[in-house]
Amino acid sequence: MDAFFASVEQKDNPQYRGKPLMVGGNPRSRGVVAACSYEARQFGVHSAMPCAKAAQLCPKGIFVKPRLQRYKEISLQLMSIFHQYTDLVEPLSLDEAFLDVTTNSENNPSATNLARSICDQIHGELNLTASAGASFNKFLAKVASDLNKPNGVSTIPPGQAIQFLSSLPIGKFFGVGKVTETKMTKLGIKTGYDLRQCEEEKLVFHFGKTGSFFYHIVRGIDNREVQPNRTRKSIGNETTLNYDIDDLEEIRKILSDLSNHIGHTLHKSQTGGYTITLKVRYSDFTTITRSTTLKNPIYSSRDIFFHIPRLLESTEAGRHKVRLLGISISKLTTDKKSPLQLYLPFMVKK
Repeated sequence: MDAFFASVEQKDNPQYRGKPLMVGGNPRSRGVVAACSYEARQFGVHSAMPCAKAAQLCPKGIFVKPRLQRYKEISLQLMSIFHQYTDLVEPLSLDEAFLDVTTNSENNPSATNLARSICDQIHGELNLTASAGASFNKFLAKVASDLNKPNGVSTIPPGQAIQFLSSLPIGKFFGVGKVTETKMTKLGIKTGYDLRQCEEEKLVFHFGKTGSFFYHIVRGIDNREVQPNRTRKSIGNETTLNYDIDDLEEIRKILSDLSNHIGHTLHKSQTGGYTITLKVRYSDFTTITRSTTLKNPIYSSRDIFFHIPRLLESTEAGRHKVRLLGISISKLTTDKKSPLQLYLPFMVKK
């Protein structure tokens, strides 16, 4: 979907249409822009930008609070449209999904025409615009979906894939974030062509198992199937603080609250997890994570918070001011059959 949250707000509120709109926190707060309209993007505003900076770039911009329940309602309608064409729908988020249309309800052999039909139906029924990418694998389809926004359809056929990827800036590769892009640039990798010159061993050395993924996708190889029933990989919660803090007692209180939120979600979904990750963003925007993987899964907020102090000690929190804190649980499991060792007083590590 094109600028999904902002577009829903403009759809529901005619007074916002045609105006620079930012969905996020108060510009005088520490929040970030969750989404912005294309009118706002003309001023250099983008998602994940601090609201204060967005207000500086676009002084006459309008800020509105997110309405997640409303976005979820629209998302259900969107997914319903997708399922009219194929059962092979893999949601990536509320407003994005992979569709395998090799076999489809329209018996339409053209993925490009099918994508256009779907976009037209979305506009007709939801009064919102979408952009689509059509190709022979998930990676290329994802890249193509960003080529002709807003309200556009792009196709990368097999015969053009290598040539297209060769000229593609490395930052445009799906899965390459700012940190990875910077690292690749230092290695002399600026385009897909540069990436294709690298041996797989070199990429694995510098990027771990993701290196193999990069090695294959730049050659147009991506055999991942569209998975209609994607399993959730992690459960987490984080908060951007109203002001930078270095008071460890206050930091622990916030982390305790985050643990309670995650524990409630685990209980509600009857899920546990083996790996706990603490996320800390300092006042200079440097972000670090600290993780521990346990022998037995944990299922409660109490068990989560039991491990947080040790992770916190391995950060600079308390010595450097902190602006964001987060906790997540991964390596999820719903199996409660195995015996669990409860934490006893003498087990607390000094």
